[in-house]
Amino acid sequence: QVQLVESGGGLVQAGGSLRLSCAASGFPFSRSTMNWYRQAPGKQREWVATITSAGYTNYEDSVKGRFTITTENAKNTVYLQMNSLKPEDTAVYYCHANNPTWGYYWGQGTQVTVSS
Repeated sequence: QVQLVESGGGLVQAGGSLRLSCAASGFPFSRSTMNWYRQAPGKQREWVATITSAGYTNYEDSVKGRFTITTENAKNTVYLQMNSLKPEDTAVYYCHANNPTWGYYWGQGTQVTVSS
């Protein structure tokens, strides 16, 4: 059974930091592309960051230089380190896995709230 379980969300003041974690199981994590998405109230879900199985990363423009996506294959976990947080980063953050053989999967989401 495939599972993606996010954690690490919470309430933080503007300028602060949070680290999100996504623990994966049930599929070949090290051979998958992992992504973070977010959805703010009243808005569509948007892509935030990607890390491929080869370690290449890419970021949405508004988070470049502030967010960092990494993986720890030994723990089947992907992280999103978020620094210099802004109120506009407030959203539910979702972990997403994409594997060419197994398909794609979503986590349940974790709330991040940044106060001004």
